[in-house]
Amino acid sequence: MGCLISQLASKFAFFPPSPATYAVKKCDGGKLSAVSTAGSTPLPIGGDCNGSPSPSLDVLLLDTKRGNKIVAFYLRNPCARLTVLYSHGNAADLGQLFDLFVQLKANLRVNLMGYDYSGYGASTGKPSESNTYADIEAVYECLQTDYGVSQEDLILYGQSVGSGPTLHLAAKLPRLRGVVLHSAILSGLRVVCRVKFTFCCDIYKVRSASDSLYFCWRYSGNIELYDYTWREFYWLEREICPFSFPNLSSELFPSTIQGTEDNIVNWFHGNGLWKMAKDPYEPLWVKGGGHCNLELYPDYIRHLCKFIQEMENITTATRLRKIRQNLHLNKKSKSHNKIAIKRIML
Repeated sequence: MGCLISQLASKFAFFPPSPATYAVKKCDGGKLSAVSTAGSTPLPIGGDCNGSPSPSLDVLLLDTKRGNKIVAFYLRNPCARLTVLYSHGNAADLGQLFDLFVQLKANLRVNLMGYDYSGYGASTGKPSESNTYADIEAVYECLQTDYGVSQEDLILYGQSVGSGPTLHLAAKLPRLRGVVLHSAILSGLRVVCRVKFTFCCDIYKVRSASDSLYFCWRYSGNIELYDYTWREFYWLEREICPFSFPNLSSELFPSTIQGTEDNIVNWFHGNGLWKMAKDPYEPLWVKGGGHCNLELYPDYIRHLCKFIQEMENITTATRLRKIRQNLHLNKKSKSHNKIAIKRIML
């Protein structure tokens, strides 16, 4: 039953453009280039009229650990000090986003890596939660090995459903420079039905530890908790209600952007994520903004420019101090969770 509900949530989450708005072709010399197929006449993306690749754009085809090949665009800015890894929303592909990427690269003075999930654009496979996790991991590995980008110089950007893989990767990178959550979601099913708890069969689950413990306590009431030892209960709690919300730790400096009139992902998602962060950057609530038009508001680019500038100015000493503080808080939090579970068992 849980698997069926998870598949249903996935159907609500993924709407890849069909047909794709671009195609990938191989140029002389073996380099890849992208061609827009949105109009009646195919046009090169980021290259010249002959389809030759642009020196400021790399079109990449990356292998994921789940056997898919995904397309990524890497846009260079010679003035950049930081790199943005952009995970897009559920109804777009790289062909539609290229112009936005060019604007962000220039205005924010960053290198930018965007990619299409499995089943999107010219990427192979089918879209799913697990595939998006493998997709973003493959892109990050490429940034590390091919472009020499360290996590200290990386900002993750997740728009709408892209907040899922963004937070997944953020949980694995303790020295990450920053995170931007744009019209982000608390979970897949909570976009459809507004509830305050998270189902175990949901996708892109984001919740605090207290939420997880509460739900496990309710669930364990039906399976006679006293028959389980501490070790068995801990396994049960992790399996039934995994802590899928990565701590947006103080050194990550997460920034939240949301429209107040978003009729697809309600404002309470962005507000909830912002409140969960330990030391969040000031949020941007775009008055009158919807789900797909925040880039049109002047406050959007002003907010991002300010955020990037402050991320550039963070000193190593400041980051180390915040990392130490976070490690101390994590130890206290784990101790508190164990005490809470023991109390439930009594």
